[in-house]
Amino acid sequence: GELDHELVVATLEENLKHAIEMQKNPDMEHDDPNAKRLAPKKNGEILWQFTKAGEFDFSCLIPGHREAGMTGKIIVK
Repeated sequence: GELDHELVVATLEENLKHAIEMQKNPDMEHDDPNAKRLAPKKNGEILWQFTKAGEFDFSCLIPGHREAGMTGKIIVK
């Protein structure tokens, strides 16, 4: 892409709350094992081991990106 993107894995509630914080500070840097921000044309990875069952969300929380459809659901049984 031509823009920065990020991937944050959390519960839907946590990501929606974090999205509000990102509206206030769109250049927020993440140093969390469940999040990765990338510059245009770069790639990266997150290695995550789920330790409990449930529904989880992954989203790009840069303002406007989640709203544009950059989100999904992970179901752990």
